[in-house]
Amino acid sequence: VVVGPIAELEERCGVTGVTDLHRDSIDHFTMKSADGKRTLRRVEEVFDCWFESGSMPYAQAHYPFEGEEATRKFEETFPADFIAEGLDQTRGWFYTLMVLSTALFDKPAFKNVVVNGLVLAQDGKKMSKRLKNYPDPNKVVETHGADALRLYLINSPVVRAEPLKFKEEDVKGVVRDVMLPWFNAFRFFVQNARVMELETGNAVVLDPAAAVPENSNPMDAWITSRLGSLVEYVKVEIAEYRLYTVVPRLVEFIEELTNWYVRLNRGRLKGQSSDADRAAALTCLGEVLVALSIVMAPCAPFFAEYAYQALKSLLPESIREDSVHYLMLPTAKAGSVNVEFEAAVDRMQEVINLGRIARERQNVPLKQPLRDIIVTHRDESVLAALRALEPYVSAELNVREVRYEPDEARYVVLRAAANHKALGRRLKGDMGKVAAAIKAMSPADIAAMSDAGRVELEGHVLEADDVVVSRDVREDLHEQGKYEVASSGGTSGILVLLNLEQDSALVAEGVCREVINRVQKLRKKAGLNPEDRIEVFLHTPDASLAATLASSASSLGAALGLPGVADAVHLPASAPIVADAAAEPVAGAPLRVVIVRATAAAVDGDAAGLAECVRACADVAAVARGEDVRMVWEGKEVVLRAGVEVFESVYEMLQAQKGRA
Repeated sequence: VVVGPIAELEERCGVTGVTDLHRDSIDHFTMKSADGKRTLRRVEEVFDCWFESGSMPYAQAHYPFEGEEATRKFEETFPADFIAEGLDQTRGWFYTLMVLSTALFDKPAFKNVVVNGLVLAQDGKKMSKRLKNYPDPNKVVETHGADALRLYLINSPVVRAEPLKFKEEDVKGVVRDVMLPWFNAFRFFVQNARVMELETGNAVVLDPAAAVPENSNPMDAWITSRLGSLVEYVKVEIAEYRLYTVVPRLVEFIEELTNWYVRLNRGRLKGQSSDADRAAALTCLGEVLVALSIVMAPCAPFFAEYAYQALKSLLPESIREDSVHYLMLPTAKAGSVNVEFEAAVDRMQEVINLGRIARERQNVPLKQPLRDIIVTHRDESVLAALRALEPYVSAELNVREVRYEPDEARYVVLRAAANHKALGRRLKGDMGKVAAAIKAMSPADIAAMSDAGRVELEGHVLEADDVVVSRDVREDLHEQGKYEVASSGGTSGILVLLNLEQDSALVAEGVCREVINRVQKLRKKAGLNPEDRIEVFLHTPDASLAATLASSASSLGAALGLPGVADAVHLPASAPIVADAAAEPVAGAPLRVVIVRATAAAVDGDAAGLAECVRACADVAAVARGEDVRMVWEGKEVVLRAGVEVFESVYEMLQAQKGRA
């Protein structure tokens, strides 16, 4: 007999007031059998406790006892779209759900199952309150942030139903590699958008629905395409419940945004090209950051909300929401996704990374300019795509010229050798003759093997991994320069040859880059903002470095956004110094860097009070336009002639004095 409601139990057992159905409260109940000849007692066996959990889909709807409407609603929502639980539920909840739904409806109770692995202590043991073998979760959140902890967990083996040995230092790594770069890109945008508005009076306006501008900057088109590809990818993967593939792609996009887009467009975003180009770059970056905050909201909800709240005032009012979590995933802009161009940029990044590897092998810093780099690839279309992106390659690798060549045989010699570790045991006695045959392979044979992925020699089929292929620079090429080789993708991939030979002009340019680095470090240490107007003065007792600074004053100034850079020994005592420090030596020589707040300067600026009076009264822009300065000094009205007695900066004044001398 299977008893249903409590009322039935009371009626059949002749009891009343039953409130507790646990064994110790009902085991003494008895009832008569249907024929009245036997006394029935509760059977000893009990259902596994997971039976009631497996009944959840029906129990929560009290199916089928709530009428036709409730039954219809249940049938519309069954099976569930997905369930989510730990791997340990394979024989518990997952199993009982499947058994009951199969018995009742001959189908599963769920369409998808999201399974997470177990989070273990760092030593691989189960986390234990008694052993205290795990860090305090509250302290982890307080130290690194809830977003970092969340990203660490959902970008770990746990989301692939595998165990995770929890390491707090890896949470810190998420802060360093994901959260900080994302925040820095956000802050960089906000700072430069503010500067643009101050300088031009025009605020950045974001409209994610607007079409991609024609003839847009290549990097704007690329990051917009990458964003579109990302959004479509996330939608597809989430719809298929492949959550473990989503976060790695999001993290990769943040790396592309910060290490490639922002890095390659820093000058544009700072307004070093034109106002229109700066506005286009900032608009592109702003729209990407808004979309990124929406896509990242489920993974890093707190910073995503912070970023969206800071950026939504730049959006059309009609599409603003009170919270980023009220928004659906964005859609790619019409016509924005260009997979072929994305592949071209991938190739460009590959060349840049190979060039960096070549520099690192010979300990040549990126700040040191080099004469040229040769890029080789068999496919002319690949080289054509790289030519279109050449300015980025030359700028990132700091080379004067990029040369392209489809025939790598002009520059390198392919050689093959046996992988003795892979082949030794397998070939045994034939190893000697096979190794000789491999060594005798011609460049054409090696290329054919690389394309096919295998080769047959001396009766043995060898995989590509069984053969070690090297690319050595041709001896006659060394007569043209000192080349370092780096390659990827085997013989069918890209090969670069970086000319490391330097002349005096290249060395001087490298020194200037080091000097600029020292200035920027001092500027940061002084707490200056990007919009702060400054002047820079340098001094060194080293004759060689001093000569380089003097000959490069204009180019140093241009790189720093200044009219020029002068020797600090000529700096008037009244100059408003912001920072004055001995910088890290450049080319082994000491260097003094002085940063001065940019203001109008008078020829007699050392006179008591005159410098302060000029700085307070003179309009720098007016002086730059050639307008004289009228002011009262020591009770008298004074007129200082622009370009003669008053100048728009200390540097301009020193240059004028130098010219008159």
